[in-house]
Amino acid sequence: MTKKRKRQEDFQKVKLKVGKKKPKLENATDTTFKTKAIQIPEQLKEDGVLPTQNRKLNIKDLLSQMHHYSPGVKHNALLGLKELLSQYPFIIDAHLSSIISEVAAVFTDKDSSVRGAAVHLLQFLASKIRAEQIAPFFPLVSAHLSSAMTHISEGIQEDSLKVLDVLLEAYPALLTDRSIILLKNFVELISHQQLSKRLKSRDKLSWMLSVNPNRRVTSQQWRLNVLTRLKKFLQAVVDGSSDTEDEGLQEQKDNSHSVRNPICISWKLHANNQQHIQLFESGGLRPKINSSFRLRSLTSVMDSAEKGLSSAENLKGFIEIIIPLLIECWIEASPAQSAPILGNLLESESQQLMQQVLSIIHLLWKLTKRHDETYKMELWLRMNYLVDFKHHFMRHFPYSLQDTVKHKKKDPCKSNRNCMKSSNNIDHLLLNLTLCDIMVSLASTSTLQTDSSWLDMIRKFVTDTLQDGSKLNSKQVNRLLGVTWRLMQIQQNKVATEPLIKAVYTLYQQRNLLFPVRTLLLKFFSRVYQKEDLRTQRIRSRSKVLSRWLAGLPQQLALLGLRNPELSNQLIDIIHSAASRSNKELLQSLQATAARIYDPLEGTLVLLPAEAQRRLVQLVYFLPCLPASLLACLSRCCIMGRMSSDLAATLIGILHMRSSFAGWKCQVQDNSVTDVDYFSFLFSTLIGFSREELTSLQGIRGKPHISQTQLSPIRLYLTDLDQFLHHWAVTEVICHSLSTVPSQSQCFDILQTGICKYLVGLVVIPDSTAGSVLCAINKLLDQACIISENLHRFLASCCYSLLYFLLTIDREDAEHLQKRDMLWRSCISALALLPRLLRLMLQSLQVSRICREELPIVAQLLRLLMQHGQLRSHMITNEFLVQQIIKDIMTLKSGEVQEQWLTDLHYCFNIYLASHPQTPGPINTVY
Repeated sequence: MTKKRKRQEDFQKVKLKVGKKKPKLENATDTTFKTKAIQIPEQLKEDGVLPTQNRKLNIKDLLSQMHHYSPGVKHNALLGLKELLSQYPFIIDAHLSSIISEVAAVFTDKDSSVRGAAVHLLQFLASKIRAEQIAPFFPLVSAHLSSAMTHISEGIQEDSLKVLDVLLEAYPALLTDRSIILLKNFVELISHQQLSKRLKSRDKLSWMLSVNPNRRVTSQQWRLNVLTRLKKFLQAVVDGSSDTEDEGLQEQKDNSHSVRNPICISWKLHANNQQHIQLFESGGLRPKINSSFRLRSLTSVMDSAEKGLSSAENLKGFIEIIIPLLIECWIEASPAQSAPILGNLLESESQQLMQQVLSIIHLLWKLTKRHDETYKMELWLRMNYLVDFKHHFMRHFPYSLQDTVKHKKKDPCKSNRNCMKSSNNIDHLLLNLTLCDIMVSLASTSTLQTDSSWLDMIRKFVTDTLQDGSKLNSKQVNRLLGVTWRLMQIQQNKVATEPLIKAVYTLYQQRNLLFPVRTLLLKFFSRVYQKEDLRTQRIRSRSKVLSRWLAGLPQQLALLGLRNPELSNQLIDIIHSAASRSNKELLQSLQATAARIYDPLEGTLVLLPAEAQRRLVQLVYFLPCLPASLLACLSRCCIMGRMSSDLAATLIGILHMRSSFAGWKCQVQDNSVTDVDYFSFLFSTLIGFSREELTSLQGIRGKPHISQTQLSPIRLYLTDLDQFLHHWAVTEVICHSLSTVPSQSQCFDILQTGICKYLVGLVVIPDSTAGSVLCAINKLLDQACIISENLHRFLASCCYSLLYFLLTIDREDAEHLQKRDMLWRSCISALALLPRLLRLMLQSLQVSRICREELPIVAQLLRLLMQHGQLRSHMITNEFLVQQIIKDIMTLKSGEVQEQWLTDLHYCFNIYLASHPQTPGPINTVY
């Protein structure tokens, strides 16, 4: 075969026939495929339920638009965010990180509308996000704020102050953590560094005020805006300081940790040497520990930048930078030197700037006193800034506001020098007082002669302000009293301090003072009094004005009543402090006002809350004399239930300590409490009702207030459970006091005379009174006591009336059921102690006079008396009487079917009496 033929065999051409399909090639590629839909239901479901706002944009869409180049899109995105988050607040927690980062990023946006929308959104978020939620993201917010404050654009700088306002209002503690960085930003907003050749070689570069003509506001207005925020920031730093040292007379905030927890002392246990009172040398809220070792604070291991203004070095550095700038601002705003007549009159804007300058310096002065070496810091401030302050600040002192002259009707407030605020709410008095506070902090006793010139100016201004009769607010009074206190500390002789105290007392005598103002004045006088009282007796010279103020406090307390409980508490504390120091003037005034304070109907004691009542009760101990009229008022206060039984027990204990029966080793104060008045108080309190109330009860008849039986002449008035329990608790204290009287027989005779005089012969007696009398008899009775026949019969009637009442109480009557155990014990104890009392009661059981319904009650009573172990021997003695009563009952029930109660009565009589057991067991019957 030739080569050509072989080639043709290898590549033979297939001949296709018409109508036949073309066969598939062996190396043909299969191009067919199948498709299936991929379903992700969870993702589709999430996208479907994301909340949207009116433009159908969800949170992801709005956050993504924050990166758009168009200011309009970003502005609409911010508005949409606020709309969406206000409708669906739960989105904030789910996307907090993204929202904070995106909003903070537009603090430095070029468009003012975008920045304004960001501020409004931030203000909205601040009301929804707590500080602990935003704390992890706050460094990012603070970094964007610092970037905005130091931005080259004036508009961004101005809007950064608005952001700062929002953060200071919502998160002051978080913002002050970066105090060093933000304080530097404040300085750079109003000044720039001097970079001259002469200063480049120095270590510290000086700063000077900057002027930018491109701003929309004047340079002075811009500095006022910045300094206002700086003052707020420093105030937040001061408020966030952990050391709350008391400065002058600063308003104290309520603190739950400052509550004084009194020591609970039981005088009974203490008198019996069962409880010892331990006294500590360093007491109080902040005890001082005398130790040569000091624990290192956490701030000592921090970096100086992290310490902030808590570091003395950082604080000094900031003061050295800011004080010269503040003095320059003061010079620009101060009155022109060329106008001596109007030298102390200020324009409104100038006064605002000067007020901010002084407020910032005042806050810095506060921060300097938070450090350990306060004396060195004050010495450093005086050495560096006293000369400048005297030259610039005190030159035109005092300052007042220059009002624009308008042809309108004359306003008496504007014409009055004492009007402290103008129409634009500028307080020029606070400006002068802040300046006084700054200046007096630089003075001391050692520098008195050197500083006498400007100190006299301040003293005259303070005295005139206090005495001119103007209405001052709490902020002004707080600053005014702080300056007054400092002046009194600098010069402590009476010639200098008495006019200041007199001026403060003039303000104190004004009518209709606001409560915060009255509180500050009380704190001031209290502090002055305590300071004066700490002096030794040899050099003490009591202020007449202070004595007059103290003498007027009890009368103010009586007049105040319940109108202002907080102010009443402050008055009580001051009165208690002075009374414990035996202040003669106050004790005389307290004695004269005691009847009004302790009036049982409208007195201060019964009107105030429990804690104030406790302090008033303690004041009774310090009263020079306790007359019968006052003891009558105190007795009514004890039994009326308007103060607790524990407090009544405290009052009774105090009176006992003032009596001649307290067992004092030294002689008790003469005529403090006479024995007659003391026993009258105890008896009146034991009875629990006044003579008038007992007389009015005699006309009450029938249930549900009266329990009546035909076998006793005494009907019981059923008291309320609260009244009964209160009276019973007081009765136990009275019985204890009576039992401490040395001569028990004489004490019993006094009690017997009182009962026969005031109770015997009454038809209706309260159940608590009957029980209290029996309780007192049981406590005082001994072998030497002789009981009269009238008292025997009265007590027998009381016992039967009480026992009848106890046996007829319905089981559904839960209120009276709680009286049962107490009254039962007192009756059984009296019957066991007085055999004649039991015999008289059995003799009174003349069953022929009672109705048939009362027979089961009498039978039950006899059965219980026979079963009781304490009465067994007495019942055996009276076996004949008991047997006669049973016979009378059988006579009345003859011819009838014998009931179960009668069978039980026969059984008990046969068991306990008829057999005469020799050794009866101590059976206590439970009825």
